Amino acid sequence: MLQTLRNAFKVPDIRKKILWSILLVAVFRMGSHIPLPGINSEYLKSLSQSGGLIGFYDMISGGALSRSSILALGVMPYINASIIIQLLTVAIPQLEQLSKEGQNGRKKIQNATRYVSLGISFILAYGIFATISSSGATSGLQLIQKIIIIFALVVGTTFCMWLGDQLTVKGIGNGTSILIFVNIISRIPTTIASMLTLKEAGSASIVGITLFGVFIVLMLGTILYFSLSERRIPVQYAGKFASGNVGMVKSQSTHIPLSIIGSAVLAIIFSMSVMEFPKTIAQLFGGFGEAQKEWAKWILNNPTCPFNQKSWIYLVLYSVLTVFFNWFYTQITFKPDEMSENLHKSAGFVPGVRPGEETTIYFEKVLNRLSFIGGVLAAILAISPIIIQNYTDFKDINFTGTGMLILINVALDFTRKVESQMVVRHYKGFLK
Repeated sequence: MLQTLRNAFKVPDIRKKILWSILLVAVFRMGSHIPLPGINSEYLKSLSQSGGLIGFYDMISGGALSRSSILALGVMPYINASIIIQLLTVAIPQLEQLSKEGQNGRKKIQNATRYVSLGISFILAYGIFATISSSGATSGLQLIQKIIIIFALVVGTTFCMWLGDQLTVKGIGNGTSILIFVNIISRIPTTIASMLTLKEAGSASIVGITLFGVFIVLMLGTILYFSLSERRIPVQYAGKFASGNVGMVKSQSTHIPLSIIGSAVLAIIFSMSVMEFPKTIAQLFGGFGEAQKEWAKWILNNPTCPFNQKSWIYLVLYSVLTVFFNWFYTQITFKPDEMSENLHKSAGFVPGVRPGEETTIYFEKVLNRLSFIGGVLAAILAISPIIIQNYTDFKDINFTGTGMLILINVALDFTRKVESQMVVRHYKGFLK
């Protein structure tokens, strides 16, 4: 990747895009350190260190949530809105028709996504404010000041969406993904500092830290291997006559590439949201301190509760849900019946499989196997940090397999985009 960037700086157009990306990312990172007025950030910091959904949001926002920044929500409302619209596209025929109308239809769907993300940002902003307000972290604020705080969070989300669009247009790659990538990278120094603190305090030995480092490297290698892996379905296109004097066009052989862990990130987010929803409700409406209700105490503190991370039932349910959501999202994304129909319309077929229903069944079998393998890997990535926090000395080390998966996928996508733009400009270093 470093060699690719070095070569890219020799091309003026690409160098300009990379510099634009650096400038916009710098503006975004500076904005994430602007605090909200009147909020005690210590409570948010302790809440994000507990892991779970709020800890994941804090990682995605690059620590802006734990710092009670105006960009605390980051791009998460936009991501949630994108997922919701994508699911509704399958369920609502009008949206499905829009998705097939080319660039014009995609623009309308993108506008709808932005409006939905604004609604979600209001809900999340109010939820976060209600959580910290119930603990007394906003005592002394008047009504107008509370409204300003919620409005500031929504404006911060809108700014992040605009910044992501500018990165997409003026930079390289998907702007939203790059913002998330930078936020996760920014947490690495904090993680290293936490490990050094554990060593100095005697909580972890050098051997333990070394084994932990080896585990991280192995996990990164596994994610990289499966990210670059794909299942290729061979496809044969029949020869046909062309108009004019061209004559017979020979048959062609190609393949349909299917990613093994393409749906892993969304599967983990879905399952995490389901498992953390009861805990979030308990924190919002269960009270605090001695006034905390019994059902909230049971959910938050009882180790036998299925929604408590220290329970083995939690790990099992989390894994099963991750495998299920990975299968579900793979099925609605690839749509075996549409794949079979489109292949038949283009005079293509899978060797050894009859067109029509048999091709659909074949695609379903392949996708079921891929989704199961990808789901198992996603489940391992999801529960590994929880197991480390529960059964090792690295309880305060905030890392997630999801974060590493996002890092590798965004880095690979950025590298591919840079290389493709260099090839388009006939850069000789990539044409040898």
